[in-house]
Amino acid sequence: MNGVHDMGGMHGFGKVEPEEDEPAFHAPWEARVLAMQRAMRVTRAWNIDMSRDAIEHLPAHVYLSASYYEKWALGIERNAIKRGLIDADEIAAGHALRPGTPVERVMTRSNIGYAFTRGSFSRPPRQPARFKPGDRVHTKNVNPPSHHTRLPRYARGHRGVIEAVRGCHVFPDSVTTGGGENPQWLYTVVFDGRHLWGAAADPTLTVSVEAFEPYLEPA
Repeated sequence: MNGVHDMGGMHGFGKVEPEEDEPAFHAPWEARVLAMQRAMRVTRAWNIDMSRDAIEHLPAHVYLSASYYEKWALGIERNAIKRGLIDADEIAAGHALRPGTPVERVMTRSNIGYAFTRGSFSRPPRQPARFKPGDRVHTKNVNPPSHHTRLPRYARGHRGVIEAVRGCHVFPDSVTTGGGENPQWLYTVVFDGRHLWGAAADPTLTVSVEAFEPYLEPA
């Protein structure tokens, strides 16, 4: 979807200011949010793309004012409500008001390792890859009104060159709209910086984007 979260190429937000010797957590509640996020991964109630989609649906003023783990917590709340695991009145009350909804499985000591291990989204291809390294492509100028996409706004409608084929993977745009995994080929596409930022851009600059096949057309 098009939202304030898609900040690539946008102006007016100031410099990124790294925090020297930044701790993993700034407060104990942040560690609890991470634990909740990992615990929900074990339930398989939603996946990482659905988590991103939930955060991207935060209103602009909330997204811009919330900290990193606040966004995670709000995303968990949205997904849990959307999937009928809890209700909004229970969040407001701060405790359960009715019996819990069963989930596929829960996190225990035996599967903590799974919860903190990155999963694989690689899937067997259903058809040959359409493009190969060296092919010139043009990204579609897609503007999804209400769902997650992995094609950043600044790279839409531009020419690039396929650098590498990265295999076939779960397609985030499909997962977040209820269309299932719908595996698609994934490519690294390299863009001339001037095609993205204009003639005044550094002529030596290139930008690499991981782009799914449905985003691309032959140039």
